[in-house]
Amino acid sequence: MKKFLKAFSLIMVIAMLATTLFACGDTKTDDPAAKAVKVIDIELTQEEYAFGVDKTQPELLAQVNTFIAKIKGDGTFDEICNKYFGDGTPTAVKSAALDPSKDQLVVATNAAFEPFEYTVGEDYYGIDMEIAALLAAELGKELVISNMDFDSVCLSVGQQKCDIAMAGLTIKPDREEYVNFSDSYYEASQKLIVKGDDTAFDACTDAAAVEAILNTYDASTKIGVQNGTTGQFYVEGDESWGFAGYEVTCVGYKNGSLAVQDLINGGVNYVIIDSAPAACITEAINAVQ
Repeated sequence: MKKFLKAFSLIMVIAMLATTLFACGDTKTDDPAAKAVKVIDIELTQEEYAFGVDKTQPELLAQVNTFIAKIKGDGTFDEICNKYFGDGTPTAVKSAALDPSKDQLVVATNAAFEPFEYTVGEDYYGIDMEIAALLAAELGKELVISNMDFDSVCLSVGQQKCDIAMAGLTIKPDREEYVNFSDSYYEASQKLIVKGDDTAFDACTDAAAVEAILNTYDASTKIGVQNGTTGQFYVEGDESWGFAGYEVTCVGYKNGSLAVQDLINGGVNYVIIDSAPAACITEAINAVQ
């Protein structure tokens, strides 16, 4: 599996999931039903990630689009992705201190969205963070990373507190009130996470089948999501996206890890989050089973 998960899983467990995971069992097993959690490998949505640029900096938007085309054309983007989805080694990214007297690129992010942005100690890692470092170097600027709740990322750029949002950000019309979106750089989707012994969705072969089951549930069923993300819009319903939503109770968390932890603890019945973080979180949890 992904090389970086072996190291990150231990950190993640110690920092956020230790109590829960030690209660899951004493022996390791390859039986999927005995895993703590599993991802239903069906894409529930289709979406695109982009960077959100300060509306008062059209020249920065042009530079970002040129840079995206460059790294996708010369293989750099693929090399970065290989560090997180293949056998490459992630590169640590450091943030300078904010100093208005210096020529800096201030990036707004929510560093709890592995593999796009996360922290280990004081260092930042992730696809977006490595792109941010390269972008700052390309522009001849010092990189400053401003870590905040996901809900605040676009707002901070809209208020000119940051230059650009790089946070696994899905292109969405209402976010364009605050930022100008760059060209898309990544295709994403939402996936469902269930407990390892949950067989309700095992026979599903497409999104329609998963949605048919979800539509049978009422408010007594709780689905965990990360606040402000597509997962929340998908569960609650969002007319601009064409999401009808469900009659379930949507429970929001600051990040996907907390949602999955609560799934294990019995606080929610399911979790719906972006596919890449879903894979990372479940791999980290199940690695210590």
